[in-house]
Amino acid sequence: MRDNALINNRRLSPSFNKVVDGWWGLFVVVILLIGVLVTYQQDPYWRIIKFVSDGIGITVLVTVAAFLLVLFFGLIAALGRLSSKQLIRAGATIYVEVARGIPLLVQLLFWYFAFPSVTRSIGQQLNLVALQTYLANPVFMAILGLTFCYAAYMSEIYRSGIQSIPKGQMEAARSSGMSHFQAMRYIILPQALRVVLPPIGNEFISLLKDSSLVSVVAVADMTRRGREFMAANFIPVQTWMMIALLYLVMTLFSARIVAWIERKTQQEVR
Repeated sequence: MRDNALINNRRLSPSFNKVVDGWWGLFVVVILLIGVLVTYQQDPYWRIIKFVSDGIGITVLVTVAAFLLVLFFGLIAALGRLSSKQLIRAGATIYVEVARGIPLLVQLLFWYFAFPSVTRSIGQQLNLVALQTYLANPVFMAILGLTFCYAAYMSEIYRSGIQSIPKGQMEAARSSGMSHFQAMRYIILPQALRVVLPPIGNEFISLLKDSSLVSVVAVADMTRRGREFMAANFIPVQTWMMIALLYLVMTLFSARIVAWIERKTQQEVR
């Protein structure tokens, strides 16, 4: 996972669009490769797919749920960092620096193992039975951990996009009678979202790949199901080859959708 330092807002040339469209070919090749493996060697490849099929659903659920929350809380954090109130700006800045300074795996372990222990301790101090008997839900904790980490990165993307809009836009909106909230909602944010769409799409793909880390906190995602299959059948090469291909299909498809949305947005801007 890496920081998004710069945001590219250049219009895509027709030749570049053709290259992007051509990447659908790689997606088809990977699908065909999986089909060939399953057709000519049903055992073990087809068994692997059936075994991890429920893990694919969990992977998609965790990724989509976390990403929707990341979009919302990332925007809140970005607005906090741009706030004129020093206390709000300082709080948002501390959150971003802390979340980006701790590895995602460590954060997931904290939310699953440490947070429930802290909650139960608070329940004992306050004599609240509900908190004393609190048990962490693996999927919920995984979504929470991914959201907490990725919202910090998303806030920087939003902030860069908002700051890329000329200040005259806000001044013109305020002079026309809009409040700061109205100007931000109707004038600044719609323009900023067009600017940050490419890096937002990249964050979704990164989140999809990093979702494999939730397997360490008892979430039965595709990676964990792959480990279980390998442990039961002792065929690591075939198992991880198929898991890698399945992840590649998901990321290639997501990347092509992001590229399509980006091109549609660029056409609307023109």
